[in-house]
Amino acid sequence: MHIVDSILRRRPYRELSILLLDLTVVAIAWQATYLFRLGFERWFTARPDYDGWVLMGLLGIYAATLGLLRVPKGMWRFSGFGEIKRLALACLLAGLVGATAVLMAHLREVPRAVLALHPVFALMLLAMMRMGYRMLHEHRRSRTSGSGQEQRRALVLGAGDAGRLLVAGIQHSQGWVVVGFLDDDATKAGGRVAGLPVLGDLTQVRRFAAAHGATHLIVAMPAASAAQRRRALDLAGATGLPLLTVPSSAELLAGRRLNEVRDIEPEDLLGRPPVQLDEAGISETISLRTVMVTGAGGSIGSELCRQIARYGPRAIVLYELSEYALYAIEQALAEAFPHLPLVRVIGDVKDLAHLRACFARHRPQLVFHAAAFKHVPLMEENDNPAACIRNNTLGTYNAALAAAEVGVERFVLISTDKAVNPTNVMGATKRAAEMALAALAQRHPGTRFMAVRFGNVLGSSGSVIPKFKEQIARGGPVTVTHPDIIRYFMTIPEAARLVIQAAAIGESGQVLVLDMGEPVRIADLARQMIRMSGHSTDDVPIEYTGLRPGEKLFEELLADHETSLPTTCTGVRVARLVDDGAGERVLSDLACLDTSRPRALLGAWLRSEFHASHSEP
Repeated sequence: MHIVDSILRRRPYRELSILLLDLTVVAIAWQATYLFRLGFERWFTARPDYDGWVLMGLLGIYAATLGLLRVPKGMWRFSGFGEIKRLALACLLAGLVGATAVLMAHLREVPRAVLALHPVFALMLLAMMRMGYRMLHEHRRSRTSGSGQEQRRALVLGAGDAGRLLVAGIQHSQGWVVVGFLDDDATKAGGRVAGLPVLGDLTQVRRFAAAHGATHLIVAMPAASAAQRRRALDLAGATGLPLLTVPSSAELLAGRRLNEVRDIEPEDLLGRPPVQLDEAGISETISLRTVMVTGAGGSIGSELCRQIARYGPRAIVLYELSEYALYAIEQALAEAFPHLPLVRVIGDVKDLAHLRACFARHRPQLVFHAAAFKHVPLMEENDNPAACIRNNTLGTYNAALAAAEVGVERFVLISTDKAVNPTNVMGATKRAAEMALAALAQRHPGTRFMAVRFGNVLGSSGSVIPKFKEQIARGGPVTVTHPDIIRYFMTIPEAARLVIQAAAIGESGQVLVLDMGEPVRIADLARQMIRMSGHSTDDVPIEYTGLRPGEKLFEELLADHETSLPTTCTGVRVARLVDDGAGERVLSDLACLDTSRPRALLGAWLRSEFHASHSEP
C-alpha cells in the first residue's frame, strides 16, 4: 500500500503514473471482452492479425479522452460518484470514437460485440480500481489510528528523548499518526524508538516522506545548535510538506511542553547561536532598582519589560502614548510577575514638562528609551518627516535631559543600523538622536548615556515577517522590493537582551553594536517561509515591487569614520559616538525646531553631518 501511495502522490509524475495505470486497465478490459464474447477456446486464436494495432489505437483514443476530461488529476482516496460519472463519460466517448474508427476502416474481423461491450468492461474495471484503493486506504487508516477519518501523518526528524516524548504525547491522539523517525546518529539507524522505526538519516527525508504518505514533518531537535536546526529545516522544507517543530530549549525552560508542536517561527530560520550575555552583571545593574521604559508597549519596549522583570527590579515605570499598548503590556507583566510593582503612565516623549514631572516623581535609576517612529517609507511621506524629527530626535533629547536633571544613573537609547550613513528620514533622525546623546554626555557627566545599534528585528511591528505570513496565507504573491536587497536580522528577545547588556557594560558616550553575523537576502527568506508553509513558489509566487523611498539595498552597522572594539560580552562590540561639535549643532537645531522647516533641517543633517550620498529628502 505504501508503494502505491508513493506512486500516486509523487510529483511531477503523479498524473502520468495514474494515466499509465488507467491505460493498463483499459488493455485488460479489451482482453476480458474478447474472453466474454469468444470463450476460452477461441478468445485468442479467433482474433484478427491486426488486433494489436487496433488495441494500440484504442489506447491512444482513451489516453486523449481521459486527459481531456482531467481524469488523471483525481485523488483516488476521495473517489465518489462524481469520479464515476467522469469515468463513464470518458469511456462512452472513447468507445464511440474507437468503434466509429474501426467501422470506417472496414476492419470487419473485429467482433461488433467486443466494440460495444469494451467501454462497459473498461468502466467497471476503472471504477473498481478506484473504489478498491479507497476501501484499502480507509481500512489502513482505521487499523492504524482506530478511526476511518483522515489523519495527519507525521515523519519526525530527531530520534532522541524529545522525539520519544513527542510521540508519547501525540501518537493516536490529536489527529496525529507518527510513521517513523529520521536521525543522523548512525547508531540509531534500523532501531526503534517508542515502538516506531528509525528509517534513516535526515538527507533521506524526501524519500521516506513519499514512501510513508507523510502529510507533515516535525523537527524534534530542541537541544541542537542553531546551525543543526537550520540544516534540518532546510532539508525538510525542500519536500514541500507543511513543517512543524517542537519548542526550543528556551521555550521548554519557559514552561512549554514538548508535545505542543508549533509552526516554524522567524527565529527558527535565523541559523546562528544567540549572544551569551553577562547575566551576573545584568542582575547587579537591575536588581532592586527602579527602571523606566519609554515606548513600553511597542515590540522592543514590551520585550524589554519582560526581560527586565526577570532580574527583580524594585519597580518598572511603563511610559507609553498608546492606551491599548500600555494596557496590554501591563496585563502581560501582571500575570507573569504578580508581585512586581508596575507604574503605568500615559505620556508623550515630545512633552518635556510631563517627562520632568514623571522623572521627579518616580526617580528611576535606569531608563531605556524605546519610543520612536521606525517605518522607513511611511516617514518619507507628506508631513511625516516633521513628526519623525519631533518624536525620534526631540523626544530622545527630552527624555535624556529629564533623566540627567534627576540624576538617572544610566540612559540607554534604542538606535538602528539605519542611522549609519543614513539616506532616509528615519535613519537621519536616529543619527541625530545619537549625536544629541553624545553632546548631553559631555554636559551631564553624572549620567551614563549610551546607545544600542542593531538591525531589523524579526517579528516586530512593521517587519517583513508578519507581512509575508499574511501574504502566504492568502495564497500570494509575496512582495519583495528588490531581488538583491539584504538585511541584518535578530529576534525580539535577543534585541531586548542586548539592550539590557548595554546598560550593564556601556560607558557614557558609547554605542554598542551586535555582531549580527551574515546578512540575510530578503528574497531567500521569503522562499524559505513559503517552503516551510508547505507551498512552492509556483503556488505562492514572489513579486518584486522596486525599492521604496529612502530604502537602501544593504544596511551598515558602523559609519565610515567609526571604529569598534570588542567587549567582555562575546558578540557585542563598542564604538564611540564621535563628538566633533555636530551634537551641539543638533541641540541648537532642536531648540529652534518650531521656527525652522523640518525638511530643510533634515537635508542639512544629511548633507553636512552624516555624509550621505543623496540630497535633501
